[in-house]
Amino acid sequence: MTMKMKRSLLVLATLSLTLLAGCASMQKWLKSAFKKPQLTFKTARLSQASLSDATVDLVYQLNNPNPLGLSLASVNYAFFVEGKQVVAGTPPKGLNIAANGKSELVFPANVKFADIAPVVMTFLNKDSAAYKAQGSIGIKTPIGVISFPLEHEGTFEVPKIPQVQFDSPRITNVTVQGATVEFPLTVKNRNSFPLPVAGISGALKVAGANVGNLSTGNLGMLEAGNSRQLTLPLKINFLSAAAAANALRSGGNAQVKWDGQLVSGSQNVPLDISQLLNFRR
Repeated sequence: MTMKMKRSLLVLATLSLTLLAGCASMQKWLKSAFKKPQLTFKTARLSQASLSDATVDLVYQLNNPNPLGLSLASVNYAFFVEGKQVVAGTPPKGLNIAANGKSELVFPANVKFADIAPVVMTFLNKDSAAYKAQGSIGIKTPIGVISFPLEHEGTFEVPKIPQVQFDSPRITNVTVQGATVEFPLTVKNRNSFPLPVAGISGALKVAGANVGNLSTGNLGMLEAGNSRQLTLPLKINFLSAAAAANALRSGGNAQVKWDGQLVSGSQNVPLDISQLLNFRR
């Protein structure tokens, strides 16, 4: 080995030792300067809900006090409702965590009520349902991956069936053969979140006689706590509904019964509405 080669090797060895010492110093500095982020549970909310299923979002808040952004390295997440595991997802807004601030991490879980209870109507009669989240996330940082637990238990509001009620019907176009009756209907969303209603329909009886079918058509999304007023006209033939003819010709009170179904999501909910109504002329 020549003297020149020996000098080159000595220079390389010296540079390597210097770089190693620098990296060790840099790593030590990072460990002392880096502040561990804090993960806290914020809330549980229904982002979408119908009478057949709901998406439950568990929202966590990550406080990153460092001047550099971070990212999620791993997610291990499971979600249970009434003791039964349901499909859970990862944060839909990506895996980046802002520097010097707070970021929300949203973990969605789709809950199909038919998977929770053998009879969906039994589940819908509950005020709330118990949930449990478990798992962990790994946050990629300059000093390695830091793991945080996702353990949390609580309850969420079970969707309530809308309240459906008739107001006093109005009789129009009375003839010998029949009459047109306008049935005012109020549909109220009793939930603190919007609820889709694809429609309400069913057979109608007046004074015990079948007079036809009423249908609302698609009502779309009912806003939280709001009511929708509808007027449903129905032509009634006196010959086929003789028992109702007297009440409709003269006005006055008559018992109205609507055996219908309300559709929300993929769930059909039976409605049995019976009211004593005053028919107006």
